[in-house]
Amino acid sequence: MDAFSKPDLVANYADRTEKMVPGLRDLHTMAAVLLAERVPVDAHILVLGAGGGMEIRAFAQLHPDWCFDGVDPSEQMLDLARQTLGPLASRVTFHQGYIESIEQAGFDAATCFLTLHFLPQAQRLKTLQALFCRLKPGAPLVVAHHSLPGSASDKDRWLDRNAAFAKASGLAMPSGGARQSASRDLLPILSAAQDTALLREAGFVDVDVFYAGFTFRGWVGYKPVT
Repeated sequence: MDAFSKPDLVANYADRTEKMVPGLRDLHTMAAVLLAERVPVDAHILVLGAGGGMEIRAFAQLHPDWCFDGVDPSEQMLDLARQTLGPLASRVTFHQGYIESIEQAGFDAATCFLTLHFLPQAQRLKTLQALFCRLKPGAPLVVAHHSLPGSASDKDRWLDRNAAFAKASGLAMPSGGARQSASRDLLPILSAAQDTALLREAGFVDVDVFYAGFTFRGWVGYKPVT
């Protein structure tokens, strides 16, 4: 995660991410729709991996009475979020750190975008469990990150497709595609089946995939009412 302290990466984060993640803006809009089904008008949303501020901006523009707690380990990325949000930042309480930075419970919903794929399986489960504990009964969790549609043996093929999409979207890519990117090769990407199982193991119910774009997947799940 130290890469997210590098000035060049932070400065180009929004443009690069939009060119790498198919339908990123629509992903944020779909997430807002799913959250709005279950939360009150004045919802309090926990956003894990809030650096950059792109999803909070989408949520805040669509729902003017929502407020947010945004958590990210990179102060530089949180600064970028403040810049991205502008006046909307007044509706956000920012926390530099990890999920443990949030002591309170009772959030109406939570999101975690483009973050869990950095975590190995055991740590990913602990993070999902920590999110679960901080939600009200019945609250939704929406997550999205790299997840293989098939088995690990297909990883290179699917990452090459991601690289081709990014290149077609105007992003300069290193020769050899995504496999030549050290950060991509080191990501502990799981299969979609494994990711679904982790959400259920963490306690979430009615877990469904609502978004898919090459290796990117999005899920919604709910904390049981009882």
